[in-house]
Amino acid sequence: MNWANSFSWIELLGAVFFFVLYVGYTLRTRRLAAPLGQRGWRIGWKLGLRLVYFPLLLLALLGPAYGVTQQPVRTAGKDVWLLVDVSRSMDAADVAPSRLQKVKAELGVLVNRFQADRIGLIVFAGDAFVQCPLTYDQSALQLFLNTLRTNLVAAAGTDLTPALELALARIGATPVAVGSPPRVTAVVVISDGEDFGENLEPTLRVLTRSGVRLFGMGVGTLEGTRLPRPSGGGYLRDARGQEVISRLNPTTLRRLAEQTNGQYFELSERRNEFPLLVNALNRMEGQTDTVRTIAVADNRYRYPLIMALLLLVLDIVLTTRVIRP
Repeated sequence: MNWANSFSWIELLGAVFFFVLYVGYTLRTRRLAAPLGQRGWRIGWKLGLRLVYFPLLLLALLGPAYGVTQQPVRTAGKDVWLLVDVSRSMDAADVAPSRLQKVKAELGVLVNRFQADRIGLIVFAGDAFVQCPLTYDQSALQLFLNTLRTNLVAAAGTDLTPALELALARIGATPVAVGSPPRVTAVVVISDGEDFGENLEPTLRVLTRSGVRLFGMGVGTLEGTRLPRPSGGGYLRDARGQEVISRLNPTTLRRLAEQTNGQYFELSERRNEFPLLVNALNRMEGQTDTVRTIAVADNRYRYPLIMALLLLVLDIVLTTRVIRP
């Protein structure tokens, strides 16, 4: 058996309050009955009655739940594809503890805000692959987010074209019911914007014609910082022996967002615009549809509540005869 509400200090305070009041009521009854030559025990049987229905009321408040019922959930949902850059530059520490670690933490919060929407995860560097298909299962998605690291994709460098093409292919393969409009879809690109590769324009034109809105999240600072070696101990150097400096390059991300009627945001030590991204995604109206059937624990609070109310009525109806002097 599960409980809809846990036993907290509020319930404990209510029980103590009931006990104190009832002790006071009993003492007052005995004091008033003495001058009349009566005994307070004549209403003592009601004590047992009240000691039954008060715990029943408390039990109903806690909400005993056992058994499972299947309920269809109708929601106005949309599809959100998260495209996360896992190239080596995302190890830069100009956003503590690192760009990728900060992104993982913020995405964990974002995912929990979209319970009624399907969210998918694509990782990219020099190549791209689907880390998690579109799903309503936020717990599973959180597990995939926790596995993100900069050695997931073997191909070096950063090329956004394969990630966008993969997202468009998955969007095009999403089944749509006959007579229903296509699902509202958003693509969120999270990257430091460095070296997006060549030949991005044809993919951008296809993305614009598809009606998908792209939101860019630039991660890092314009000043940049050095990149640590993957094996630890020092920093990466280029062919001339100079330390590699990774900087945020927002130009391409901002252009992608503008041409698809999306928005551009930034994440740095001084600016965290993930809440603004969440608000922008929330403003997108999803398509109302019966999305799934979920198992819900059946709250049986009504049974102890009905029994308590019946005993309460019995307590009121069965009064004790009062002797007037």
